[in-house]
Amino acid sequence: MVKVKTKFVCRECGTESVKWLGRCPGCGEWNTFDEERMSLPDKRRPQFAAANIGVVRTSIVDIEGHTEERSSCGLRELDFVLGGGIVPGSLLLFGGDPGIGKSTLLLQIAYHISQQGKRVLYVSGEESAAQIKMRAERLGALAQSLYVLAETDLDIILQQVEEMRPEFMIVDSIQTVYLPSLSSAAGSVSQVRECTGLLMRVAKQNRIATCIVGHVTKDGMLAGPRVLEHMVDTVLYFEGDRHHDQRVVRAVKNRFGSTNELAVFEMRENGLQEVVNPSELFLAERPTKTPGSAVVVALEGSRPLMLEIQALVAMSSFGTPRRLATGADGLRMNMLLAVLERRLDMHLQTSDAYVNIAGGVRCDEPALDLGMAMALVSSHRNRPLPTGDVYLGEIGLTGEVRRVSKLEQRIKEAERLGFERCIVPRQNGQSVSRTHGSIEVVGVQSVVDALNLAFLG
Repeated sequence: MVKVKTKFVCRECGTESVKWLGRCPGCGEWNTFDEERMSLPDKRRPQFAAANIGVVRTSIVDIEGHTEERSSCGLRELDFVLGGGIVPGSLLLFGGDPGIGKSTLLLQIAYHISQQGKRVLYVSGEESAAQIKMRAERLGALAQSLYVLAETDLDIILQQVEEMRPEFMIVDSIQTVYLPSLSSAAGSVSQVRECTGLLMRVAKQNRIATCIVGHVTKDGMLAGPRVLEHMVDTVLYFEGDRHHDQRVVRAVKNRFGSTNELAVFEMRENGLQEVVNPSELFLAERPTKTPGSAVVVALEGSRPLMLEIQALVAMSSFGTPRRLATGADGLRMNMLLAVLERRLDMHLQTSDAYVNIAGGVRCDEPALDLGMAMALVSSHRNRPLPTGDVYLGEIGLTGEVRRVSKLEQRIKEAERLGFERCIVPRQNGQSVSRTHGSIEVVGVQSVVDALNLAFLG
């Protein structure tokens, strides 16, 4: 006889407990434990299931290898992030804040794939078919081979998949889908885990490229257990600010390509349009001869991206100064303020400090340290930096400027946009010529050398 017990599982991180807890010890969130039934196997059952009999192990040298034919999304930037396109039978997890444009982008992808003569199934658990039709008309994404199914019962969804045999399927979202055989509610840890496992099995067996949408928490992380990200082949994050038109798709996991790649889109009335040259977009409104502005070259995956770092240092009206970073790492900003105060004798104890990466982009690469420090000093001294300078380097606690990776790619991007001088770590500067094409490369040993070079020439 099968014994039935209950357990409590955190819906945010998947931590299990034998009793209800007000605060999760795993993630620290409050009131996130849900009660679930747990079935224990009968001890009289054989240790090895009969279904495993007949499974044959194979030497890795005897396995037939083949190259997967990828399907284009119709958006070159997204194909670049995925490593060349969507692989048949792969499982993608797509996460992002509510209202940022996930469903819009996925509907555009579904339309472009259907235009290639492939059957596409769009499963929606949050919107009706009429609502999806209205969005498709606005985007101009109406196609005969694009099918819509408004359903949350996974058994019915898989039945439709068996009858239709689509080449591409979208499930929006995984938190709304449920298995009737499980007693827990839709969106619980067990439901999300089991539904994803079943969708993965169907995708692999029938070679159906499947994209599932996942909700995110208030911290910007995907909701549900972390095992969800381990089960899928690719994890994509859709980032951006509602007050800006720019949207960023970032790959944090990809079994069929490189990770940490990035694609930039712009939200318009007819949907998301890809930005071929994001560096020019982020620097388009950059002010000239203004204190507190510095240009850096970040590296997202294999793509260099030029960004403007803005800083504002002002006297504080309160006893404790306020420090705030938007788009950058706040902890690194505090460290840089301490280094500037200690090594340059700058008095910042009574000053508020604000740092912002223009354009709503988030980047925490250490190579941005030198540009952030130069912007802070420029604002504090109320003196603008040279307009044609680009700053690259990581700053240590002793004030030294440390080397960065892939310097050649960063310099070429700065040269392409017409910058005149690139200030880099001296260890990096020794590996490149002083004049790299039309841009001058200058190596510095410490942040003091960089400041003297910028303000004293």
